Amino acid sequence: MRRSHYLKHRELARFLVHQRVKYFSQVYQVTPGRISIRNQKTRWGSCSKRGNLNFNYKIVLLPTHLADYIIVHELCHLKEFNHSANFWNLVALTFSNYLEIRKELRETKIVYK
Repeated sequence: MRRSHYLKHRELARFLVHQRVKYFSQVYQVTPGRISIRNQKTRWGSCSKRGNLNFNYKIVLLPTHLADYIIVHELCHLKEFNHSANFWNLVALTFSNYLEIRKELRETKIVYK
């Protein structure tokens, strides 16, 4: 079931992520490299040193504000490749309540449909 669930949602996730990355890239004035949608077990997203972004396909199953937070989080790594105060200040430009959003994201359970 896991593989079929991934295949069913991967293209929807790709469309969502590309649309939102395009929008937030303009806000943050960054240019990401390659964007990949993956079936990750423990991560919602990641950013490589080369500026490539990876997102979990399950991002498409999240409420919009959580998906947007994940995308903003990874885009902010293009300016600050760490979790320093500067990084969190960048995230806070869009999500001043990022601490609450992080907590909500940790508590989110994805139900397979």
